[in-house]
Amino acid sequence: MKLGILSTAPKAYSTRRLRQAAEERGHTVKVLNTLRFTIDLEKTEPDLYFRSKILTEYDAVLPRIGASITYFGTAVVRQFEQMDVYTPNTANGITNSRDKLRSMQILSRHDIGIPHTAFVRDRADVLPAIERLGGAPIVIKILEGTQGIGVILAESTKVAEAIIETLQSAKQNVLLQRFVKESKGKDIRALVVGDTVVAAMRRVAQGDEFRSNVHRGGLAERVELEPIYEQTAVRAAQIMGLRIAGVDMLEGADGPQVMEVNSSPGLEGIEGATKLDIAGAIVEHIANQVNFPEIDLRQRLTVTKGYGVADLMIPEGSHFVGKTIEESGLRDRDIAVLNLHRGTSVISNPKGTRELVAGDKLLCYGKIDEMRSFVPDKQLRKRKVKAKKLDSRLLENLKTP
Repeated sequence: MKLGILSTAPKAYSTRRLRQAAEERGHTVKVLNTLRFTIDLEKTEPDLYFRSKILTEYDAVLPRIGASITYFGTAVVRQFEQMDVYTPNTANGITNSRDKLRSMQILSRHDIGIPHTAFVRDRADVLPAIERLGGAPIVIKILEGTQGIGVILAESTKVAEAIIETLQSAKQNVLLQRFVKESKGKDIRALVVGDTVVAAMRRVAQGDEFRSNVHRGGLAERVELEPIYEQTAVRAAQIMGLRIAGVDMLEGADGPQVMEVNSSPGLEGIEGATKLDIAGAIVEHIANQVNFPEIDLRQRLTVTKGYGVADLMIPEGSHFVGKTIEESGLRDRDIAVLNLHRGTSVISNPKGTRELVAGDKLLCYGKIDEMRSFVPDKQLRKRKVKAKKLDSRLLENLKTP
């Protein structure tokens, strides 16, 4: 495999370890300065120049895109994608994870724990937002901050108002988040590679510091994660569109609370704490994907006219609850169940004897017209209790075998 590591810091620990791991496994690897690329666009021929020379062919690239060059860096990654070069982290995935607000917006649509978060612009909306978050103390975050920079704990509402006003006057966009007291200055960093957590560490803040980042003096120790934390980390990375990610989680009273999904996680702290060859696991994953690439079913299974792929939800009160897939009648309507998502678990190619329960999400392939009758109308949100209710027409559809 010929691997390119996109990095502006060839001497950084993570870049050196990834290069070393690739060379030890017999791969050809080069560190390519992300800023020295030229994107060349012509009809049917997307191309790249590196140091003003046409780039030779690569089997895969591993982006290590710093926050300061996100726009240009993701443009380069996107060009590699157009040239059919494998990358574990897509340009969209990097962009999604780099913006704290965007990542929280994306995660909030899924059954994944996140700290209650608010984004305000008008000064008159600050106090009501803080109240909805449970009051002070409250965490204030600058959207573009990294390594704990731009994360502030405001002990009182007055202090929070003053900090927010100051940051906004400096043209900074800020997030407000509920302070998860029970985490007690600790967090979990899970390193996800593919669909597996290959390593995890607990970071503990020191002294009066509430930020547990190693760059802020936090101490790191290896930790064995409970299944719910592993599942949450993998799902968060997948939702962001990342195959390699560092997922930061707080240990909340209600389980894991995802704070951030990092598309270019540093390896020095977690390899030092766990004594594991994480760089090697990353290189092996990339090599496996180059040799046996994953197939995007949503693109490959829509070639037959009138057929496609869709997610079907099984809500409370559905006629299907308590029935097996075989008894549901889906197969009789030319609908095949490819995957069953239940909570944080994914069951591939489920058997016909699998019983359906409320909340199941089925990834199905079949006649589009048949599946359309099962797709729920947009769910309505009750403002006060934040409960979701189903349209009566959906229930009627689901009662029809």
